[in-house]
Amino acid sequence: QVQLMESGGGLVQAGGSLRLSCQYSGSFSSTFSLGWYRQAPGKQRELVAQYTGDSNIVYGDSMEDRFTIMRDGRNTIYLHMLGLKPEDTAVYYCAAGPSTERPSYWGQGTQVTVFS
Repeated sequence: QVQLMESGGGLVQAGGSLRLSCQYSGSFSSTFSLGWYRQAPGKQRELVAQYTGDSNIVYGDSMEDRFTIMRDGRNTIYLHMLGLKPEDTAVYYCAAGPSTERPSYWGQGTQVTVFS
């Protein structure tokens, strides 16, 4: 089992920034994909950014211009979010697993709310 714990969400005014953190533990493999998804109210969950099993970075559609994924080389990844917009309001999840397309492990999520 892999445990994922997100933190850093909150309430922010449009144009502001946030940094999310995800600490992972347990039976994590260096070959796992690891990254961030989000789910807005009434919408499907979507990829924000992830490291693939071979350490490449993949961003979801239109995410790369304002979002940056980073890792500290130990057991934490981050999502730096700039220029936040109300449409970025969502629950942000950390996810990992052997499959890039279908993560096996999910954190509990952290709420990001952007107000105008």
